[in-house]
Amino acid sequence: MYVLHYAPDLSSLIVRLALEEMGLDYRDILVDFDGGEHHGAAYRAINPTGLIPVLETPAGPIFETGAILLWLSETHGQLAPPPGDPDRAGFLKWLFFAANTLHADLRARAYATRYSGAAQPGDATEQAFVRAVETRMLSHLDLLEALAAQGWRWFSPDRPSLLPLYVACILRWLRYFPGERPDWFRLVHYPALTGLLSALERRPAVLRAARKEGLGATIFTDPVFG
Repeated sequence: MYVLHYAPDLSSLIVRLALEEMGLDYRDILVDFDGGEHHGAAYRAINPTGLIPVLETPAGPIFETGAILLWLSETHGQLAPPPGDPDRAGFLKWLFFAANTLHADLRARAYATRYSGAAQPGDATEQAFVRAVETRMLSHLDLLEALAAQGWRWFSPDRPSLLPLYVACILRWLRYFPGERPDWFRLVHYPALTGLLSALERRPAVLRAARKEGLGATIFTDPVFG
């Protein structure tokens, strides 16, 4: 049995969604994020970066969300084209675009004071940084909207995979950090992505994950934050 170290509605949600979609046995251990447990010695013994999530496996603890997802898909042959499949290269480039580019920019926007080098929160330096990140993210979303509109089978409502699960969580969290301009991102402007998210959140595996983390029924298209 796998062990998922998680905190509600953080990156561990992406891994939980994958575990549920694959139908794998796992148990979870809540990490007291607000209390700083992820910075403690016990947690850093399994993840020296102090980030969430960690998945304990027979191969040892794995951290970094993208690495966990890829390891699970290769180990269980699910939610991704296998090695040798013609779609493998295309899938990997988009998966790592989500993990290394889209997710990184979300983090930069959410914690702008930390990443902008601003002298104080909300100053002109931070505001300019946030607007630059928002512009970049909207460009990323245009690319993903075009990909969703193509109906590619690995980014389609007809076939779940790691890629839409990852992107759906990012789109959820964009609404969690409205900042000074809450309307800078509106899902309605992305009809293909909206259709993808709507189909995903009706899946039994997604509903199970949402119940386990107390996130409500429409976690992607109409998220409610506690």
